[in-house]
Amino acid sequence: MSDVFAALADETRRALLDRLFVRNGQNLTDLHSGMTMSRQAVAKHLHILETANLVSVHRQGREKLHYLNPVPLGDIVHRWIGKFEDARIEALSDFKQQVEDASGSSTHSNREEKCRASQ
Repeated sequence: MSDVFAALADETRRALLDRLFVRNGQNLTDLHSGMTMSRQAVAKHLHILETANLVSVHRQGREKLHYLNPVPLGDIVHRWIGKFEDARIEALSDFKQQVEDASGSSTHSNREEKCRASQ
């Protein structure tokens, strides 16, 4: 997982992933278009993303197409962010239970008061 974090640490590589998210299956020429670096530099960044398994490559004839692989990102979300979400959901559930318990006890008290008032 450290290679994924290292790959994501670079702004250029994140930009390449964003481009693949918008339009998957691009070749090097497409990905290099509009970038301020050399084609060779973009190829090196793509190689790092491939090594981290964030990008998969498929050959179509002589063309090499790059596709975003969201699985490692999902693993990061589940491992590093999900546990904080679980704690937050548990806290909200506990809060809801406390509100319901307080509401239930006040409803029970109101019923007793109404019964006494009617007697």
